Parts: sequence; C-alpha cells; structure tokens
Amino acid sequence: MNNKVGIVHSLRDGQKYMDTWPMKKELAPMFPELRIIKATRFGMKVMPAIAAISVLTQMTFGNYQAMPQAVIIAIFAISMPVQGIWWLGNRANTELPRPLAGWYRELHQKILESGFALEPLKAKPRYKELAIILNRAFKQLDKSAFERWF
Repeated sequence: MNNKVGIVHSLRDGQKYMDTWPMKKELAPMFPELRIIKATRFGMKVMPAIAAISVLTQMTFGNYQAMPQAVIIAIFAISMPVQGIWWLGNRANTELPRPLAGWYRELHQKILESGFALEPLKAKPRYKELAIILNRAFKQLDKSAFERWF
C-alpha cells in the first residue's frame, strides 16, 4: 500500500471493502475477512454502549477518582471497530499474491464469457478488485466456476 495514503482514506476504503466483500461461508477458510467484518460490525453496535456504560457507571456512583480509567476503557472500546475498519482498508489496497491474482483473472474471464460486462482486467489486482469479482461471480456464475477452489 502507498504510505502516503492517510488513515481517513484507509478508513473510507475499509468501509467500502466491508460493504463489497461477499459474506459467503465458502470463503471463510481462505480469507479472514468474514470474521473481521462480523467482529467489526458487532463492535460498531456494542462498543459505543460499553464506552458509555463505563463512564456513566462511575458518574452515577460518584466515583470520580476512577473516571480516568473509565475514560481509557471508553476510548479503547470505541477504537475496536475503528481498528477493524482500518485493517480492512489496508487489506483492500494490498496487491494480491500470484495464486489469488490468477484466480481473479480466471473468474474475470468466466464472467465475461457468460455474457456479463465488467470493468477492464487490472494488471496488478488488489483485494478490493477480488471482492468485486467474487461478488459478481457468486451472483452470476454457477457452482462449477468454484469447483477448483472449494
């Protein structure tokens, strides 16, 4: 990944990648994305409540000397889903290793042969292009297109 890409771009790319990646159980043994996306989405729902509870509990009981620790716990809880989105953003922009790049090209060709339009083949595909192709392949190709991989 280009080091000049900032954290904001990485978070934005992570959000897009999370929305693009196909949530198919067949991909779980090969890619950590399924687990990370599920954990990140769960964290986005639960962690803000944990953060609020950690601070509000101390305030309710008037335990102001424990407030610094409660704030640290709240910051940590809020940071958990952000870390997941950041990881996904970095992953989305990582170039595919050769075997996966070959699979990307193979699926791209099969989708084109089945009569569907696609964006042009990337010379150096990244995980985000693989996510797009996998999404299209699961929607438009039959199971035989995946036999060699699953």
